Amino acid sequence: MARTDLISACLRITLGVTLLLAVLWPLAARADDKRFRLAAPGALADSGLLDYLLPRFSLKTGVRIEVVAPEAGADAAFTTTEGREVFVGAGQTWRLRLDGGHPGAARFADWLTSEIGQRTVTSYEVDGAAPFSLPEVAATEDAAPEFEGDAERGARVAQAKCGRCHVVDPERRGGIGSTPSFPVLRTLSDWDTRFQSFYALNPHPAFTQVPGVTEGFASHLPPAIVPIEVSPGEIEAILAYVAGIAPADLGAPLQLQ
Repeated sequence: MARTDLISACLRITLGVTLLLAVLWPLAARADDKRFRLAAPGALADSGLLDYLLPRFSLKTGVRIEVVAPEAGADAAFTTTEGREVFVGAGQTWRLRLDGGHPGAARFADWLTSEIGQRTVTSYEVDGAAPFSLPEVAATEDAAPEFEGDAERGARVAQAKCGRCHVVDPERRGGIGSTPSFPVLRTLSDWDTRFQSFYALNPHPAFTQVPGVTEGFASHLPPAIVPIEVSPGEIEAILAYVAGIAPADLGAPLQLQ
């Protein structure tokens, strides 16, 4: 084989390998997004609740969870001292702490605090009794931060642009069962930070644009759903609206229909 032919063949092989890696690398990253490690103390792991919860979450979302011991290192962890309160049982108030920003772990946290996640926790039974309940809402709430936006405008914008996924107003239909409602999100201690930067939190970057703030969608990754454009002024209005709504009473008894 001539030297020039050999060089040409080597270049073709190198190019082929490069293209193959370019295709496989994002696939591997997406696969990793669909699996994360969850640390749980023995008392919780042995209660049977996780065996009941996790398959239902995975069936709904396609995200798989590997339960590991607290000392093993994980993307999220159930603790009794740190993180967001999620349920009560086995003599403890359990919290979920996120470590490292794994998108699957964040999705699990949002699901667990959504209406459907809460119903799943309280529907778990052992010998006809429900051993786990939801945390009581604090008797006194910290004063809500004040925002300069127009709350009435915020209500309209939120219903129009957020209502296809979230229940914005409990008296109006809409939303997706696995997505936390605005009243549920309002119970979080960092709700205002979440609403201020929601466009940067998954899955919003895939379909949300804020003019002058976010980058345009990548040409090779067009939105899978109709995109949403929201202005900084509209975000401020939404914040003013959410500041005025009552947080959900997560400790209220279930109303069965």
